[in-house]
Amino acid sequence: MDEYYDLIVIGGGPAGLAAGIYGGRARLSTLVLEKGNVGGRAYDTREIVNYPSAGKTSGPDLMGSMAEHAQSFGAEIRRQTVRSVDFSGEDKIVNVRKTAYHAKAVVVATGTSARVLNIPGEAEFTGNGVSYCATCDAEFYRDEDVVVLGSGDQAIEESEFIAKFAKSVTIVVVHDDGVLDCNRFAAEQAAKNPKLRFLFNSTVAEVYGQGDVEGVKIKDVRTGELRDLPCQGVFFFCGMVPETDFLEGAVPRDARGWLVTGDDMDLGVGGVFAAGDVRRKYLRQIATAVGDGAAAATAAERYITEMEQFRREVLESDEPVMLGFWDPGIAGSMDALGALRERNGALGEPLRFIELDASTKKGIASNYGIALDDRTKAQVVRVEGRLG
Repeated sequence: MDEYYDLIVIGGGPAGLAAGIYGGRARLSTLVLEKGNVGGRAYDTREIVNYPSAGKTSGPDLMGSMAEHAQSFGAEIRRQTVRSVDFSGEDKIVNVRKTAYHAKAVVVATGTSARVLNIPGEAEFTGNGVSYCATCDAEFYRDEDVVVLGSGDQAIEESEFIAKFAKSVTIVVVHDDGVLDCNRFAAEQAAKNPKLRFLFNSTVAEVYGQGDVEGVKIKDVRTGELRDLPCQGVFFFCGMVPETDFLEGAVPRDARGWLVTGDDMDLGVGGVFAAGDVRRKYLRQIATAVGDGAAAATAAERYITEMEQFRREVLESDEPVMLGFWDPGIAGSMDALGALRERNGALGEPLRFIELDASTKKGIASNYGIALDDRTKAQVVRVEGRLG
């Protein structure tokens, strides 16, 4: 079964919902696909205090409000998992279980997932004492002893939440005494919590138990010494990995799987953009994700408008057209453009000549195999429209 939209947004977290808002407001038929709870990882955040104007709120409340906002502008939100994509043509195809969605442009906003360390016992006890989400599982450890591995913002803030339920929370930190990766405010708050204690210069070497977690082996990273630490739960907060495996071969990714874009969120594949935590970027927060989503949807709308204009003026033209792609930042392309213009003028019946700036019309240039660089002299391609 095939369905058609102007814009498809893959991922329904803050970036995806912002893209849905901007896409719908631009009068684009917009579909947002989310495999889990609408709001992504932000939905699982128990307390949000740094989103501008929201004051103190929760993930479900803030994400629910964003989803309603997107739907108020006509964006559809569906809970479906994307299995594969085909971005090779002008028509972008996104495949789910029983449907092939087609779109003029796509925004990838799939976010991240928790990093799995693959230490002995981690996989075996996942769901039986090993967890990656405090909001989801902290209440299962009422009056029990819990171990947390990690010292970033997420690890320390989630440890505070776990401590509301657990008898004790031991935070295992690989760094020297007193060194944490979290922000100063979170560190100061944690130091005041009587239920929290820190084990520095340490890591978790193994999780063990019979059916359920009964303890972990703590390794001293300086001496290699191992010792047992009894506990009933272990939470891993050791970084995130991008959700981009399904995009292999479809868009460029860096060595770690992150998507690389410029300020316009363009992935260098005509009509495909990225937004939010899935990008290689400096700061991953709800506020920055929302900005990404707005930029990506705006760039997608402009790409769609440009492609529709290109189709009218070029592909559906009743007369032959000569195109000249150039880039104002590349001197060689200016020379090539002038040469092409002269060649057209020398024809017995000069063609209608259209100049396209490849630096601003990147989607069109990409769709037709135009790649300019400092060595560019000239490229001649055949763009076939109605007349061939």
